[in-house]
Amino acid sequence: MRDDHDAPRNGGHEARSGRVETREERADRKWAELLQEVRVTQTGVQILFAFLLTVAFTPRFQGLGQVDRGIYVVTVLLGAAATGALIAPVALHRIVTGRRLKPETVDWASRFTVAGLVLLLCTVASALLLILRVVVADVTAFWLVAAAVIWFVTCWFVPALWLFHRSRRER
Repeated sequence: MRDDHDAPRNGGHEARSGRVETREERADRKWAELLQEVRVTQTGVQILFAFLLTVAFTPRFQGLGQVDRGIYVVTVLLGAAATGALIAPVALHRIVTGRRLKPETVDWASRFTVAGLVLLLCTVASALLLILRVVVADVTAFWLVAAAVIWFVTCWFVPALWLFHRSRRER
C-alpha cells in the first residue's frame, strides 16, 4: 500500500533506507515479496479448506447437532472466502499484466492478502470451535478459541500495527 515514504524523489526515483529505485522497480520488488508471502498462506489455507470439505463425508458428521452443522457451514464459507482472497492477487496480476499497472496491482494485491489473513484467522477460529465443542464443554471451547484468536492477532497483526505506529511517530 502507498504511504508517505513511497513518494517519488530524485527525479522519479525513490530513496529510503539507502535504496534508490523507480516507482516501477519498487513495485516489482514489492510484488516479488508479496508473492512469497502469499505462497505460504495459500498452501495453508488450501490444505485447511480441503480438510474441511471432507468432514461432511465422514460418518461422525451425521451425528452433529444443528449448532455444530451451522458452525461447520460458516467455517467452510470462511475457508472458501479466505482461499478466494489469497488467490485474488494472482488472478488480478494475470488480468492486468502488460497494462503498466504494477504499482496499483501491488496495492490491491496487498489489500486482498490482508483480507485473506483476516478470513484465515476467522476460519481457524471457527474450525477450532467446531472441533473443541466435540471434545470439551461449550464454555471451555469458547475460552480456548478466544485464547487462540488472541494469540493469532498478537502474532500476525500487533507487531505490524506497533511498527506502523512507531514509524509514524518518528516522522
